[in-house]
Amino acid sequence: MSITPIKREKDAIRKEFSSKRDSIPAQTRELYSEKICNYAKGLISFRHADIILLYAPIKSEIDILPLAKFALESGKRIAFPRCNTENRTMKFHFISSFDDFEIGAYGIREPKAHLPVYDPEKTSGVAICFVPGIAFDVYGYRLGYGKGYYDKFLNVFKGSTIGFAFSDLITDKLPRGRFDLHCDIMITENGIKQIKIEK
Repeated sequence: MSITPIKREKDAIRKEFSSKRDSIPAQTRELYSEKICNYAKGLISFRHADIILLYAPIKSEIDILPLAKFALESGKRIAFPRCNTENRTMKFHFISSFDDFEIGAYGIREPKAHLPVYDPEKTSGVAICFVPGIAFDVYGYRLGYGKGYYDKFLNVFKGSTIGFAFSDLITDKLPRGRFDLHCDIMITENGIKQIKIEK
C-alpha cells in the first residue's frame, strides 16, 4: 500500500516531535506535568464533570496520574482506554483504583477487561476527555501515534476535549486528514490556552 503525502508528512513531524519530547530532562517533565495537572484541576469543565476520561502515560508523555488520583478523591468517576488491536478501536473502562490496571496492548497500562465500560451514547453524566498527543497546533489539532484510536473515539464523543502538551510541542499548523478533530482547550506548563479559530 502506497504512503500518502499527508502520512509521510505526519510521520516526519511525529519523529521530530517525539525526539524533542524525549530530550526534555525527566526532572523538567515531572515539574511540567505537575503544573499541567494543577491547571486542569482549576478548569470549570473539570469541576462540573461527573466522568473524567484519562490516559495512562507512556515514555515521555505528560504524567496525568496525579490528576486521576485527585479526581477519584473528589468523588468523580474516572475511566481509561483499553485498545482492541484487531479493529483499532478503544473503549474506556471505569476504574476505582490503580490496582485495576494490567499491561495491555503496546505495553500500556489498561483497565482490566471485566470493568464497566463508558458508552458515550448511553452512560449518564457530564464527561470530559483529556487527550494525549505527540504534537498539537495552535488550533487544537493533535498528532498521535498514527494508529487512529483517538480519532475514532473522538468522532462519537460529545463532551469537552482537553489537549495536554508541553509548550515546545505546539506548532503553528499540523497536516490533517478528514477524520482529525480539534480539542476544545489546550493546557501546557504555562497555563490554559484557548485554541485559535481559523478564519
